[in-house]
Amino acid sequence: MCGIFGIVTNEKKNLGPILISAGRRLSYRGYDTVGAATIPERGDIDLRKDVGKVDEVASRLKFEELTGNRAILQLRWATFGAPSQINAQPHLDSYGDLVGAHNGNIVNNVELRKQFLQEGMIVRSENDGESCVHAVERYANQGYDMVEAIRHAYNDLEGDYAFVIGKVGEDRLYAIKKGSGLVAGIGDDSTYISSDLPSILPLTKKIFRIQDGEIVIFWADRIELRNVEDGRLIQREPEIVEESMESVQKGGYAHFMLKEIHEQPKVAGDLLHLLDNTKEVDAMVERMANARNLYLVGCGTSYHACLLGSVYLNRLTGKASIPILAPQFIAQYGTTLTSDDVGIFVSQSGETKDVLNAINLAQEKKMGILGIANVVGSTLTQVSEHHIPLACGYEISVPATKTFSNQVIAFLYLAMRMGGHDTKALAKLPEWLTKTLESIQNQIPKIENRVSAWNDLYILGYGLTYPIALEGALKLKEITYAHCEGMLSTEFKHGPLSAVRDGYPVIFVAGPEDTSLIVSGINEITCRGGHAIAIGKADARLQNNANDAIELPQIDAPDNLEPYIDALMSILPLQLLSYRISVSRGYDPDFPRNLSKTLTVD
Repeated sequence: MCGIFGIVTNEKKNLGPILISAGRRLSYRGYDTVGAATIPERGDIDLRKDVGKVDEVASRLKFEELTGNRAILQLRWATFGAPSQINAQPHLDSYGDLVGAHNGNIVNNVELRKQFLQEGMIVRSENDGESCVHAVERYANQGYDMVEAIRHAYNDLEGDYAFVIGKVGEDRLYAIKKGSGLVAGIGDDSTYISSDLPSILPLTKKIFRIQDGEIVIFWADRIELRNVEDGRLIQREPEIVEESMESVQKGGYAHFMLKEIHEQPKVAGDLLHLLDNTKEVDAMVERMANARNLYLVGCGTSYHACLLGSVYLNRLTGKASIPILAPQFIAQYGTTLTSDDVGIFVSQSGETKDVLNAINLAQEKKMGILGIANVVGSTLTQVSEHHIPLACGYEISVPATKTFSNQVIAFLYLAMRMGGHDTKALAKLPEWLTKTLESIQNQIPKIENRVSAWNDLYILGYGLTYPIALEGALKLKEITYAHCEGMLSTEFKHGPLSAVRDGYPVIFVAGPEDTSLIVSGINEITCRGGHAIAIGKADARLQNNANDAIELPQIDAPDNLEPYIDALMSILPLQLLSYRISVSRGYDPDFPRNLSKTLTVD
């Protein structure tokens, strides 16, 4: 959530188009407001910001006219202060000499605002990004230079954030990292800073991945890193990033979500290739096998992958594992953790604040920390003893699709390796995913209208398909704005069955081992006038009892693996169904309201 971008050039130029393009590349993170500022060596800061989307705000406020050799852009997802023009970032200091923007959460924002007002500063908003600017202003007013002012402000600002700031009369910008993502880049005649790689990758391949507690000072021709604790210079060469931005283009698809659904076979193959050739797997398996308690920790989609991973581990290794939502991990297990315990922490971004909070506790308890994340160089991958990168490339659409499937594949691979099973049996997984996508394309429309007519429904699963039911329900909630609840099928009769009425849709995800049990659930629905929809392999029992069915194709997986593969395949029709309903309702599935791709606040 939120995104920041800064640029310093070697001469005054039209920066508007650069800022607009960077904003578009950051927009996948989710946001409510947009703002930009250019900082002159003499004169007034040109600050323009408002509520709305990048192109809309840029057009209304004429971002294309912004000129200069230093600029900051910010996309804000509201936490402190409602989405409004005054709360939008960047923010000025009291007298317009400083301008800055942040990504993250300043948890002592309210207390700081009171202090700043008492000290005579002009506080214009409720937003914690403004508190970052005033925190620097406080020490600049005492005569400190900018680096020293930032060092002192760092100690006043509680929370996790990345922050960029500039001062009138200078030729540079400054940034600081504490918990939130931050990367810098150096080009031929400009330098850049941003929340993440996509916004600067088209501008340069020479990248610095900024670490916590590092101050970045960047001029047009160079970047300097300093330690926030003592101000000492940090020597580090940039890395050359070979990735291109082609993967973040839609590639002919109407939306990123649809493109990313269809990328799942490819990224599954990429992940399997990586897992077959990394020593991290054996190291992780050893830590898992020797753990007193093994915890699988995630939020949202990642938690659903943890649930399915726990079933895989139980059935393929005989070892129990405990899937747990990251915020509940502290409350439920915090006092009992020891150095003999191991946690696998899962996050597509590697910056999910709830997961990082859980990791902080794990570090205090000296327990083992393993990671599964999509963003290499993210906080999660840096603090993990060993980690598996998901190899998904950029996932632009807010609803997770390919990152979920690769999280599940990662858990399946680990479970197979830990249980002594031959992981070569997964070699045809990309082929099976492709076959499933092709098979279900023409089956989705027959149930789309039936489901789309309702704003309240259930998806039920059992055993291996219970986590799939939860994930499918989350996809529908995220992008169709319907209330959809995922549930264990046998729990439905313990209360929610009362919701069933004439035509009421209930989707069942049926694994081949549990079809008899699912059929009982189907008849509990149909005998009360509800409309039962089954997703599963071709089976006369499903066809004869459900009102509608989506058939998954037969695959040539080994018998002992088939139930585990079938569970993974079952998410594909639910992803496509959610996508189609979202589009038919006139919503943008890539950027659902109120949601963010990277949740970096509590």
